[in-house]
Amino acid sequence: MSLITWTAAQYGTNVGFADEEHQTLFDKLNKLYDLATGGAERSAVGAQLDDLIAYVVEHFAHEEREMQAKGFAGYPAHKAEHDALVGICAGLQTKFHAGEAEVNEDVGQLVKGWLDNHIPKFDMAYAEALNS
Repeated sequence: MSLITWTAAQYGTNVGFADEEHQTLFDKLNKLYDLATGGAERSAVGAQLDDLIAYVVEHFAHEEREMQAKGFAGYPAHKAEHDALVGICAGLQTKFHAGEAEVNEDVGQLVKGWLDNHIPKFDMAYAEALNS
């Protein structure tokens, strides 16, 4: 069962690359969630966690380059949001691979909650600037 489903009404920014990358991000998150909550081998969960975090870092860097190129005024606050999530993810990743943390329902809900707040509040705010 999917943790999060991308719809244009709820998550659409009308910025082509962002919407495409968000859909990929959601797919990767759902795959991690399914593995983690479905009893998959720890190694499979770890590989998917690594894949998701690498993709998130790549996606954030892409958004940040585009915001800077267009001189988006909201860039500093947006970048701070990205940095905070990357810090949380990096900490989880380190602890998971050290056997000190698990990827579970709570982790899935944390990331879903972050996306539910971030995309409408922060990403939709850059649409006009990035489409100009």
